[in-house]
Amino acid sequence: MLSRVLLLALLGSVSATFAADRPLTKLTVQLDWVAEPEHGGFYQAQARGFFRDEGLDVTIIPGGPGAQVMPSVATGRADIAQAESTGTLLQQAEGLPVVQFAAVFQDDPSGILVNADSTVRRFEDLNGKTVIARPEWAFLKYLQKKYGLKLSVVPQNFSVAAFLANKEALQQGYFIAEPHHIVQAGGKEPRFLSTWDAGFRAYAVLVTNRKFAREKPAALQAFMRAYVRGWRDYLEGDPAPAHAAMKAAHPANTDAFLAYSRRRIIEEKLVTGRDGGGPERIGRLDPARYTTQIAQLEDLGLLPKGKITAASAVTTEFQPK
Repeated sequence: MLSRVLLLALLGSVSATFAADRPLTKLTVQLDWVAEPEHGGFYQAQARGFFRDEGLDVTIIPGGPGAQVMPSVATGRADIAQAESTGTLLQQAEGLPVVQFAAVFQDDPSGILVNADSTVRRFEDLNGKTVIARPEWAFLKYLQKKYGLKLSVVPQNFSVAAFLANKEALQQGYFIAEPHHIVQAGGKEPRFLSTWDAGFRAYAVLVTNRKFAREKPAALQAFMRAYVRGWRDYLEGDPAPAHAAMKAAHPANTDAFLAYSRRRIIEEKLVTGRDGGGPERIGRLDPARYTTQIAQLEDLGLLPKGKITAASAVTTEFQPK
């Protein structure tokens, strides 16, 4: 009987040979931010040839402040995009013709950065405080209602300067990024009040146009096989191929930051799931969690009741069997 390792190697060889004998299907992926380890699955799959093995020619377009992620997918300029589930649900309810089809992170790593010397220790300690954040961030409304808080919001400008200048400053941040930049700028490692610890379980997700999903299901299935393989290889193997590609796409990346961010992703099980499941959870979405999130957004008055359901917002048909 063939060993599992040998069988996988043979299947990979057959897949690669088949891919070499057919025209490649072109796909464009729009990222939400500049190339960083949150995009590790994309860049590892690209650098290691996993997309090509599946018969795909994938172009990755980095994002950044002001990136037109959803309009790109809605209008067909991009076939796939990275986003977060909360904002996507709100835009789907407004009629945007997109569907969420895969997880990037099982928990969106956005949260509130707290200075190491701050008096804030718990969510309840935020009452009466000012938070530097995106004013439309749904998590703030959720915290205000759940904990009975009064908060003031100063619009975020993607800088940590104000946070460093005031030990009581509070700022929206990404668990796998800003803490490193704060320490590099001379600050102490900040604490982090996470969305998941407050019970607000949003995903970082992949979305596609509904028309594209109807017309190109085989391409999306092939993409997901390569993407999941890319994430697993990035997390468990040598991340150097992806990191080299990220540095080429975004020269401001340093080896120290790339290693730090990847380590935080692994330690917090952001890709594989904090609830268990391991590598088999990579890319997977749970419709039941969407039902909970939709109910939370309806309770906050951000979604009209009954406007959208998990079944209408999410599909699991492209996830690897």
